[in-house]
Amino acid sequence: MLSRIEFNRQSLETHLFFARIMKEHAFFLQIGFTPRDSKYAMRAEELKLAFEELLADVIAASNGVVSSDLLQSGEVITEYTLAAENATEYFTGIPFATQLTEAEAGLGCGSGQINLALERRVVMLNRRALALLDDIIKFKNNILTNVLDCKMYTTNYPLLIEHILREALFYQHIIHRLQNREDINNLRDAYEQEIFWNQIMAEHSKFIRGLLDPSEEELFKTANDFGKEFDRLTFAAKEAMDMSRPINRQVTEESLIATQNIRNFKAQGTEGILECKVKSIIIPLLGDHTLREANHYFRLLKIYNHL
Repeated sequence: MLSRIEFNRQSLETHLFFARIMKEHAFFLQIGFTPRDSKYAMRAEELKLAFEELLADVIAASNGVVSSDLLQSGEVITEYTLAAENATEYFTGIPFATQLTEAEAGLGCGSGQINLALERRVVMLNRRALALLDDIIKFKNNILTNVLDCKMYTTNYPLLIEHILREALFYQHIIHRLQNREDINNLRDAYEQEIFWNQIMAEHSKFIRGLLDPSEEELFKTANDFGKEFDRLTFAAKEAMDMSRPINRQVTEESLIATQNIRNFKAQGTEGILECKVKSIIIPLLGDHTLREANHYFRLLKIYNHL
């Protein structure tokens, strides 16, 4: 069972990462709709704003509480996040709450003191997040069903909609467990996280491959190779979990190396997009978004490698 200190820290750290991811999912959906589905675009904007409000309150509660490892990992924000938001706002005309990014840049780590008032505050933040997740999960499910039934056109791949739906469900699963004070950093969770994030990394690679300009043959090949590598690692992690043996260090170490490599690739790609050196239809914020997810997974893998 989690201590109060760990409950507060792990809850806030989870929200700092995932609430930003969710608000960006809403944005990616928003810009993918056609004029016919303007009501869906409006609903996506509402969800984006709601997650921004949640993130603002999480940031206010997090200063002096979260770990230095989290703040230094590049999963909350990266060196490119603010520029990516500004560029994306320029291209789409949709405003971003960049003050949240600036506030996150100023967060400090904490000593982990017990604070009953903070615990009550975190419990309420978790409840708010779960309510919002119910909303965005229903929204994503509705869009995916319409797209698969050929009742809606969107510029987002069906797999991307399914991909972001899985991430919302995963976030929901983690918060439910934290509300129950369950430890989420044990051996079983290490397997589940590796399976989940290896699949996510594989799909990122395939999305990048599909959004590059056809002339970017070298980048296309690199993205394609990453997709194959993470497909292999997903299978290996599933196989290790099914055998119910002690954690397979080889799979974890291979995932660690592959994730370090793909996050370098994503960082270079995001920088290239921002500097107009990569030809693609990748919106700048999407590059930074996938980089943060790789940074998040890389931090988890370093923890699991020492279990």
